[in-house]
Amino acid sequence: MSLADRIMPLITPLGRPLARLLPTVRLDGSRNLIRDAWNFLSGIPGGKIVFSRLVGRMAPYTGSINATVTVLRPGYAEVQMQDRRAIRNHLDCVHAVALANLAELAGNVALAYSLPDDARFIVSGMEIDYLKKARGAITAVGEPPVPRTAVRAQYDVPVTLRDTSGEEVAKAVLHSLVGPKPGSASDRRGDVN
Repeated sequence: MSLADRIMPLITPLGRPLARLLPTVRLDGSRNLIRDAWNFLSGIPGGKIVFSRLVGRMAPYTGSINATVTVLRPGYAEVQMQDRRAIRNHLDCVHAVALANLAELAGNVALAYSLPDDARFIVSGMEIDYLKKARGAITAVGEPPVPRTAVRAQYDVPVTLRDTSGEEVAKAVLHSLVGPKPGSASDRRGDVN
């Protein structure tokens, strides 16, 4: 299923009035859709929540933790997850997998926002250390390097997770492979590392 096929059902229910307000979105792979969507939506009331839900709809497992992107800029993202029963474990604290999901979301949106228009990525591995029981709202901060080209390369994306008192509850490193989008100029040149 193409990106356009996944996004159009999300936009269509919003109706024609909203469609007239939105900038024309090109789904041909020549733009950084995450950056364009954040830059537009984050400036309007409720836009950060709308953006976060759209990301969750595009990646349903990611959406299962119901996290909200609160800050997003090149090389940096903050994502917050509220504590609720659905993400708790038998010890009555936030489940380790929910924390891993939050770490991946924070690292991924930070990296995706930072990519050149002709680049894409995939996580090829992840390390996570759980430092203490996590309770309450958890904020994850992803701080990837900012790729300057779509040349194939691996990037390590560090993510820290803190509770409301500011104590670090977990830390992770995502190993992400960046490369050119299929059909892009970088792909046609055969840019490899």
